[in-house]
Amino acid sequence: MALNIQVFKTRALTAVIFVAVMLAGLLYNQWSFFALFTVIHFGCWIEYQKIIALIYPEYKKTTPFHRNVIMLFGWCFVMYCTDYTNNLYFIGRVSLHGIGWYGMMLFTIIFCLNEILLKKQLDLKTIGYSLLGLVYISLSWGMMMHLFEASVNVLDGYAMGSMLPMILIASIWINDTMAYMVGSFIGKTPLSSISPKKTWEGTIGGAVLAIVVVTFACKYLFNISNIKLLLIISTTAAIVGTLGDLLESKLKRLANIKDSGQIMPGHGGFLDRFDSLLVATPVAWLLLKLFVL
Repeated sequence: MALNIQVFKTRALTAVIFVAVMLAGLLYNQWSFFALFTVIHFGCWIEYQKIIALIYPEYKKTTPFHRNVIMLFGWCFVMYCTDYTNNLYFIGRVSLHGIGWYGMMLFTIIFCLNEILLKKQLDLKTIGYSLLGLVYISLSWGMMMHLFEASVNVLDGYAMGSMLPMILIASIWINDTMAYMVGSFIGKTPLSSISPKKTWEGTIGGAVLAIVVVTFACKYLFNISNIKLLLIISTTAAIVGTLGDLLESKLKRLANIKDSGQIMPGHGGFLDRFDSLLVATPVAWLLLKLFVL
């Protein structure tokens, strides 16, 4: 197939802007980090609700009030997951952690009043899909806040709290790139009918190369000596990140759409860009909590 120069330019320009915005949010300070994942949080939620409405048409009948309250509850959970002990997230003498806690209480009351008392019929399936969104999206970005602050405590010599999130994100990007390259050269066996372009050869080759590259690069370029930490993050990104990609592909197939959104021309939407990270983040956090943190 001939190379479409215009499409290539669009994808390349979008990719450059995407990387620049990501790096600025990750590296500037704790507030840029929080702002970055606040935007990603709401972007993912909006696309998730559109997909669910296509999968389950009754979800279209939910009011903007229902959809906004559940998103705001999730955002409050993200704020609640910021650690008030390191004095990183304070507005004056008030912590984001505290704001998140009281916000969750408020939106829980509002949500229950709206769904139980003000509606004639309780749609448990609709509520279930909304609660599933909290697990799929808000839990992940809440755990990302934990990883940000854990970096300061775990990685000696690094005051930059974004180091653990950056290792995780880089592991996923490297795994995706390596899997594509290996699959293009030697891939023959389809990994899943959900995503026909993925192959076992590409997936395994990408995972191995990602683990090796991330571990050696962090050890010898950034002098991070905690090999267990690096192996946990890179392995989780390679294996669980792939499952996250397949999960989002399954949702899109059920909704009969190609992309979750059009926020990034040539690259799709928020869920398309962060599907692997959404699933890998809570698993990486759990494993690090059990064996490292």
